[in-house]
Amino acid sequence: MAKKEYTKKEYEKQPELVHELNPGDLPPLPPSLGSAGSAQFPGFPPGTLPPMDPQAAAEYAKTLPKDVQEKLTKLKKKLEDFQKEVLKKFDKYIMGISLLPPPKDLKNKDEIDLLILVDDSDSKKMTKFELREKLHTIIKKIAEDLDKNFIPDTVLLSEVWQSCYDAKYDFLRLVSMGAPIYDTGMMAAIKISEIHKNMVLKKFEKYIVSYVLAGSLVQGRATKESDIDVFVVIDDTDVKKMTRAELKDKLRAIIIGMGIEAGEMTGIRNKINIQVYILTDFWESIKEANPVIFTFLRDGVPFYDRGIFMPWKQLLKMGKIKPSMEAIDMYMSSGEQMLKRVEFKLKDAGMEDLFYAILTPSQAALMMFGVPPPTPKETPELMRDLFVKKEKLLEENYVQILEKQIQLRKDIEHGTKKEFTGKELDEFLTNADKYLKRIRKLFTQIEKIKEEESIKHLYDSVVTIVRDIMRMEGVERVRNEEILQLFETEMIHLGKIPEKYLGMLEELIQAKKDYDAEKLNKAEIEKIRKSANEFIRFMIEYLQRKRGREVEKAKIRVKYGEKYGEVVLLGDVAYIIHDLDQEEKTMSKAKINPDGSLGAPEKTTLEDFEVHLAKIDIPPKVFIKEPIFEDLKNIFGKDVEVLVNL
Repeated sequence: MAKKEYTKKEYEKQPELVHELNPGDLPPLPPSLGSAGSAQFPGFPPGTLPPMDPQAAAEYAKTLPKDVQEKLTKLKKKLEDFQKEVLKKFDKYIMGISLLPPPKDLKNKDEIDLLILVDDSDSKKMTKFELREKLHTIIKKIAEDLDKNFIPDTVLLSEVWQSCYDAKYDFLRLVSMGAPIYDTGMMAAIKISEIHKNMVLKKFEKYIVSYVLAGSLVQGRATKESDIDVFVVIDDTDVKKMTRAELKDKLRAIIIGMGIEAGEMTGIRNKINIQVYILTDFWESIKEANPVIFTFLRDGVPFYDRGIFMPWKQLLKMGKIKPSMEAIDMYMSSGEQMLKRVEFKLKDAGMEDLFYAILTPSQAALMMFGVPPPTPKETPELMRDLFVKKEKLLEENYVQILEKQIQLRKDIEHGTKKEFTGKELDEFLTNADKYLKRIRKLFTQIEKIKEEESIKHLYDSVVTIVRDIMRMEGVERVRNEEILQLFETEMIHLGKIPEKYLGMLEELIQAKKDYDAEKLNKAEIEKIRKSANEFIRFMIEYLQRKRGREVEKAKIRVKYGEKYGEVVLLGDVAYIIHDLDQEEKTMSKAKINPDGSLGAPEKTTLEDFEVHLAKIDIPPKVFIKEPIFEDLKNIFGKDVEVLVNL
């Protein structure tokens, strides 16, 4: 039978069962593809190709020799029976069943490797090891009864995640190489994420800090319709040739484009949702404990990490990352929810919930005041010192309620208190309810103090950054009563900044007046805070871009021989970079004389140049006079060619 060559498109739609056929049974690859493998399909080992839909599989199977077609039919039936039996036995635990490509050193060519991914998130009655061994024994027996050549490997989802926490990614590669027979969505998520990660690292590994799977998939509440949420954190701490905003925009567009390409490659289209952060912005969000980042750190699983994500995750777990107002509110509400639950639980569980019902709001109050959450043992004394003695916001008897609850838990834990009566439970429930109501009032008191500080700080920050922008645009003096009008005429009407930011500035100025008149409520203050932060972030990026363009105008680019150099004119000092292509830049600086000539150059460093540049709020206008061209010849040689960026 004549063997047919197939196009790349047809190979991308190859049936999963072809993975297990002997290489000699398959039609040849076209010369344009060479050997199928990671070069054409990242994430797939040599000799294996991505799966295809059932209809395309049937069409492809018709082109195979008759004996191979029979082999496929029998294998397909056995795999269907295997899937049916496994799901019948362990339906809610099975997340996926996948057909693995044969290893290179396979001795028995008839062996068929199968991977079974198990959800062990709600396993409570036995250890992970015991659960895996029990499931594996039963699944192995099912496989042997159907076909002696079926070799199942049972893997727990927690094992996959733990390997990622330990920076070992073999499980991810194993899952991504398989052809799914059954999948609730997790295998598809791992496959496309692993392939996309490899594409991103191949092109940008120098800049990638972490690549993390997050969202509903890792929280255990995903459905087949759920998105595959991944976060990519980019290192922007060593950016020299462009602003951080430009780096983020450039890499974000390419990385999202790679996500679309990975979706086409795997057939998992319109599912991967990619969030790209630069490290400096991400760090700011961590300091504020932005709820999105808070959740991302808590639940995320790193598919790649350069030692940044996991320490943050551990710090969050230890309570060292200060939550935002949203997170604090969540802590407060959790106390009331736990208090309701305690009425329906037995003594031990009940006392545990009662303990946290009043401890977590106490820690939330301390965090809201700007104090890192202490250990349970330290919390009462810190509450007493800060809120009772220093600020006089809380009465001593409430701290005593907290102390008594902590001591009770300790006594039960150590076994010194054997019994717990209904009367005692009622007393502790009453005290806990009384405590929570008082802490709620304490929150209101703290909020009032912090709101006053917050609104004033935001207003001052906004006014300062608007003045900086106006100065860069040539408006030196801006009085408070003129700031809105000048911002509109100089920035909005000239099309330099979108009009929506004028509305934001109006709202912020009015909010300061309303707050001074005690007209703002908590929700309005929070809305203003978010609006102010958005306004400030945009204006900072505008300043960075504007400043970058002004610095470019202060540069003289030169070519001498095969080398390129640069002279940066900053006020009365010129910085000279002798070879732009040199990794370790050789630099010198010279004084700019009144006639435009350069003084005697002296050696300097890139760090000195960056310090000088950082001190200049607005780069000075550049006036190039004739004597400097003679100096360029002395520095770079007589054959120097000059390009001035204007």
